[in-house]
Amino acid sequence: MNAKQFLIEMTTTASVTFVVAAIVTYLYSYFVHGIGIVNWETAFDMAIILGIILPLSQTHSDKSSLK
Repeated sequence: MNAKQFLIEMTTTASVTFVVAAIVTYLYSYFVHGIGIVNWETAFDMAIILGIILPLSQTHSDKSSLK
């Protein structure tokens, strides 16, 4: 995997994770606390972490399957 493909996968993963985490935190606060508030900090943190980890793990598994 080259750098351009890695950055595209990282950006895509981070974007999807951010949107899903924002929706989940909104629904959680709405149903549990009765106030619909998005926890932006959690959504951003999850997007950054998973945006880096998932493409790296896929790269690692691709390399290990070649052996």
